Amino acid sequence: MTRYDRQIAVPSFGNAGQSYLHDASVLVVGAGGLGAPVLSYLAGAGVGTIKVIDGDKVSLSNLHRQTLFSESDIGRPKATIAANKLRALNSEILVEPIDIMLTPDTLAHHAKGCAVLVDCADSFAVSYIMSDFAKHHNYAFVSASVVGRAGYSGAFCGGAPSMRAVFPEPPERLTSCSSEGVIGPAVGVIGSLQAQMVVDILTKVAPSPLGQLVQYDSACYRFSQFRFDDALEPKAYFPFIAADALLPTDKIIDLRSPDEAPLITERAERHSLDNLDIASVSAHQGRLIFCCQSGFRAWLAAEHCIPHGVENIALLAAGTYSNQT
Repeated sequence: MTRYDRQIAVPSFGNAGQSYLHDASVLVVGAGGLGAPVLSYLAGAGVGTIKVIDGDKVSLSNLHRQTLFSESDIGRPKATIAANKLRALNSEILVEPIDIMLTPDTLAHHAKGCAVLVDCADSFAVSYIMSDFAKHHNYAFVSASVVGRAGYSGAFCGGAPSMRAVFPEPPERLTSCSSEGVIGPAVGVIGSLQAQMVVDILTKVAPSPLGQLVQYDSACYRFSQFRFDDALEPKAYFPFIAADALLPTDKIIDLRSPDEAPLITERAERHSLDNLDIASVSAHQGRLIFCCQSGFRAWLAAEHCIPHGVENIALLAAGTYSNQT
C-alpha cells in the first residue's frame, strides 16, 4: 500500500490527479480553525508545496476548533507549529511557514508560483484583499467563513466572478469568531468543504467548483448551494491598502477612538463614524483614506461619500494587519 493508493483508486482522480497535486503550490492564509482541516487535508493529499501565513500565536481559547495545536503549543507561532505538524504528517511535501500578518503588499510576494489562494483568516478585510488580488492576477481563490453554527465555502476568481461580484455590499453588521462565538465541529465541516474545493481545482475536476458557493448550518444539519457564474463584477469598489502605501497627498480619516488605538499616522484626522462631516471630508481633491480596525466602518464611511461624487477612496484595516485570528 502506498500513501496515496486510496485516492488514486477513485476513477475521477487517478494517477493524473495525484500528479497535479504533487506539482502544485498553494498559499493558505490563516492556520486557525479553518486552516486546521484545510492544511491537514492538503498535506495528506500530497499537495507539493504549501505556504502558511499567520502572524498569530496559539491561545487556550483556540483549542476547541484549531485542532492542529495542543496545550503545549500555547504562546507559540501558529504558522511554525502548523508547518511542523504537516511535515510530521507528510515528509514528502514542502511546507513553508510565514510568521507575519497579511497585508496587500506582502500578499503579492508570497503568492508567486501558487496555483490557488486559500482564505482561512476569519477577517473581513483579508477576504476582500485576497479576492481583489486573485481577480487582478487570475488566481483561483477559495474563501470560507464560519460564525456560530453556520458558514460557507466558495470558489472565486480564476475565471469565475470575484467575491465582490457575490458580496458587493458590506454586511449589515460585522461578525467574527471572536465577537460572536463559534462551534468547533461546524468549523471543521466548512474547512473540509474548503479543502475539497482546493483539491478539485488543482486536479481539474469537472464541473469545477469555481463559481460555486456551499452553505452549511449545523443548527438544522442543512446544506445548500448555488452557482454564481454570471454574477456581475462591480464597476467600482473601495480597495484596501497597507499603512505603508499612504501618500503625502492623501487625506486620512482615522475612525477609531483614542481608546482603541493611536492615530495611524500623525497626519491623520480622528473622527467617529456617527459624527463624520461627509461634505467636509469629501471636499478633498486627492485620495481619501478611511481607517478603522477591521475595515468595516471605513467601508461604511466610504459608502456615505458616494452621493457627494467622491470616487478616489481607499480603506485601511489597521487592526487586521496586527491581529489576524
